[in-house]
Amino acid sequence: MNHSEPLRSLAKHVYTVNMPTDTTADRILAAAHALFDAHGAEAVTMRRVAADVGLSAMAIYRHFPNREALLARLSNDSFEDAARTWASHARQHDPHRRLLAMLESYLDYALTHPHLFDHAFGLPRDDARRFPEDFRARRSPTLNLIADAIAEGMAQGTLRTLDEWDLAMDLWAHAHGLIALYRGGRFSFDEKRFRTFYLASLGRTIDAFAP
Repeated sequence: MNHSEPLRSLAKHVYTVNMPTDTTADRILAAAHALFDAHGAEAVTMRRVAADVGLSAMAIYRHFPNREALLARLSNDSFEDAARTWASHARQHDPHRRLLAMLESYLDYALTHPHLFDHAFGLPRDDARRFPEDFRARRSPTLNLIADAIAEGMAQGTLRTLDEWDLAMDLWAHAHGLIALYRGGRFSFDEKRFRTFYLASLGRTIDAFAP
């Protein structure tokens, strides 16, 4: 199966974290997200977020006990938003195409929200999920979907029968590594050419696990 062409039929998704603004906690999250998205984690201080929302420096602590809890909530909300987007690719009945669609969404997330991406996937965090135990326990809303698509491909006979969690981690590491190299200036490609290369490379990896 040739996966070298980008999935033209799939509309490119622009991530937006779903944050209603009905409550004070929601307004705090929206303000913190805007700061994080524009300037990175260092910009998110309790005092600055409180000022942006119109709260006193102490009132914000009634909603989030500390900065770490606020950042953890932002990360969790981002994971959930990504999972909703990835789940929307379920209409792709071919598991191979679904895998590529989800991994393209991963690229979209990295390019659209680089600060959130780095915090979620590239920096040490005490609350980070760890392979294999947390993932095998299905604590990752995103990698669950990758592993499920792989398991479906194995059931259909289009992928060799292997450990779906090991293969899911292989694909995630491959995708993340390419993105890190691109963002680190190791490709001369523009974004369009890199996207084509990225999808083709992941397609070759998936094809390598065909029977």
